[in-house]
Amino acid sequence: MILKRNFDPRKVGVYVWPQLLAALLWSAAVYVAYVVLGWSLVSVPLSVLSILGTALALFLAFRNNTAFGRWGEASQAWAAITAASRTLARLIVTFTDAHAHTPQYNAAAAETFKRAMIYRHIAWVNALRLQLRGQMDVNELAPYLDAAEVDALREAPGKPGALLLMQGRRIYDAMATGILQGFDSFQLEGQLAVLASQQAICERIKLMPVPRQYDYFTRLFVWIFILLTPLALVGTLVREGVGFWLIPLTLVLTFVFAIVQRTGEVNEDPFANQITDVPMSALCRIIERDVRATLGEHDLPPMLEPKGGYLW
Repeated sequence: MILKRNFDPRKVGVYVWPQLLAALLWSAAVYVAYVVLGWSLVSVPLSVLSILGTALALFLAFRNNTAFGRWGEASQAWAAITAASRTLARLIVTFTDAHAHTPQYNAAAAETFKRAMIYRHIAWVNALRLQLRGQMDVNELAPYLDAAEVDALREAPGKPGALLLMQGRRIYDAMATGILQGFDSFQLEGQLAVLASQQAICERIKLMPVPRQYDYFTRLFVWIFILLTPLALVGTLVREGVGFWLIPLTLVLTFVFAIVQRTGEVNEDPFANQITDVPMSALCRIIERDVRATLGEHDLPPMLEPKGGYLW
């Protein structure tokens, strides 16, 4: 996620350099053809550019609104995951401790259960992050799991789903041994259902892009606009005696439309491991700190800070 207010022009240029290079070469060629060679036929009415620019602006507005909506939905899903994580950790601890007065309560088993459930949940949020960014590495999850769980996870096709299944099984194991009692399982299962639902939302955003026809025609219209811009401007500028403004004006107009188009493209996938991502790494660290704190731990990992104006 980008936090800084000002951008390095060199990094911005990386996104639109093909369009700017094409605009530079094409506007120079149009200027030479019209002014030096006298080919007046290369000029087209300025109204053509105005009409195309209006249509293009509508496509860009829809494209970018859709892309930002996806980014917003992704951030809301992770906010819901954060809230459900805190609730799940609280319920695990309070439900387990509430049965300390019962005859079948085993303090050592209860502490082991609480720690295993909460650490397994930390593994789940990190597994979801890694899956969405295409960086899945079970070794990164190993510190939160026991050896048998790590081995089972290596064989599982869907790591986050496998971890939720482990959580569900441990809940009912705890019901059988008296660590959990009564209706504890129903409320804990409810939180697992919330997490599974938010996981499905994230996976839908990752797998289902913006309708490709909007993406294709927006890119096509931007290139047509770039090609028409010097053709529509050259006649008017030369008649006004400022033909030398053709190349810089073409570059400015190209940059405006191209950067708006690229902004929508990069925001379309909020889980692409780019600087425009939803900051899942930072959110995973927040969740880890919060749920480990419910166990009474004080030696918590530090919060992730922005680096160079970007929060991952």
